[in-house]
Amino acid sequence: MNRIQHYKENVINGASITKDEAMLIAGAPLEEICPAANEIRKHFCGNNFDICAIINGKGGRCSENCKYCAQSAFSITKIDEYSLLDTETLVKQAQYNAERGVLRYSIVTSAKKLSEQEVNQACESIRAIRNETGIAVCASFGLLAEEQFKKLKEAGVSRVHNNLETSRRNFPNVCTTHSYDEKIETIKAAQRAGLNVCSGGIMGLGETMEDRIDMVLTIRELGIRSIPVNMLNPIPGTPYENVKKLTNEDMCRIVAVFRFLVPNASIRLAGGRGLLPDKGLKCFQSGANAAISGDMLTTSGISIEQDLKLLKELGYKAALWNE
Repeated sequence: MNRIQHYKENVINGASITKDEAMLIAGAPLEEICPAANEIRKHFCGNNFDICAIINGKGGRCSENCKYCAQSAFSITKIDEYSLLDTETLVKQAQYNAERGVLRYSIVTSAKKLSEQEVNQACESIRAIRNETGIAVCASFGLLAEEQFKKLKEAGVSRVHNNLETSRRNFPNVCTTHSYDEKIETIKAAQRAGLNVCSGGIMGLGETMEDRIDMVLTIRELGIRSIPVNMLNPIPGTPYENVKKLTNEDMCRIVAVFRFLVPNASIRLAGGRGLLPDKGLKCFQSGANAAISGDMLTTSGISIEQDLKLLKELGYKAALWNE
């Protein structure tokens, strides 16, 4: 039995991979780690595939200086600016997604956090979505407080999204207008309010493999089991516009290592998936078992119909996983 098979068997038998072990796994050949990661996925998650869609609920001119983001006021991009969308628009889009087989609908807003008035308005919209559709609702409203998360839960939100984006070490290279600790406290506040949390990061922000592993170890410590894996799309006008894009092989390696670290998680291909020549096919055979479908916040995505066809071909079934 080679080293990767040894680690795979340990994970299946309940052991947790350490940072040093993860670094060794990351250096192994893809033809070893990807099939092993897929076996771990099958053991812990079966063929359940968590598919969600997002809507940009409030657009543009964000006060934060995240270098990857086209909506940052610090970027020079042509982005539509608009206030929080009205209930009718949000419900209509939720219904559209529900009718096409999407099981979770995430409302994502620009800004460090929504104001109290905006949170109350969002709660009204979420109640309407829950009353008029069968779709689950996720909210990504920034660095809110526990009482605000309680309001969202009472309105019908079941999950909150708040990406760590990268490791603690690398985060100051990406953003300086809020801190890593603020993000972690926001996640803990949502958990105290009784909400599930979705948190991951963007690959390709100048981080090392060690940074990626450190990020996932932090996510594991927080008890999070829905992990978006974005690939940087270097958007013109952002500070990262000239950053080299990651390859399909890079993303397969990242996904496989993450599966060893969090064997029972939904590892979700998110932004940037459309840049991959196979639209994520190989990653879905390397341990990934979830995706954001349709358009992203400021870039085009992959249609729901395309994704559902791909899932069927791979033998997956759409299901709310880790809800």
